[in-house]
Amino acid sequence: MGGVRQFRWGDYERVVVVWEASGIGVLSRPELEAKLLRDPELFLVAEPESGEDVSGVVLGTYDGRRGWIFRLGVHPGYRRQGVATQLVAELESRLQALGCPRINLLVMPDNDAGLRFWASLGYLSYPDVLCSKPMPDPSNLLS
Repeated sequence: MGGVRQFRWGDYERVVVVWEASGIGVLSRPELEAKLLRDPELFLVAEPESGEDVSGVVLGTYDGRRGWIFRLGVHPGYRRQGVATQLVAELESRLQALGCPRINLLVMPDNDAGLRFWASLGYLSYPDVLCSKPMPDPSNLLS
């Protein structure tokens, strides 16, 4: 297995391949540009030994109170090799260095494999209910 490093824009198309192969929604370039204005060091990619591919990806954020893990994905050709565990360990280390006291993440309740994975890393399930509100596109508010 290769290493984990911070995302670079040259990785974008390979990250899209990983997200699509993992069934994860793809962030558009504008969405990602906005995210990377804050804590770009928390968007990580895993590379295989060759360094010519992206084997996995994880997107972390930190709001000064809680860390969040989003869009963890490993390309099917690299699964069961510790890639996800390595990505999460590096992200946890970076969040801890920022003084983050707790990390949260969202898992669909029917994702048994995902729930087992996160439990194996010490993450506890809570019976919280996610509420979400789509906000209007700010460019439409200017008209």
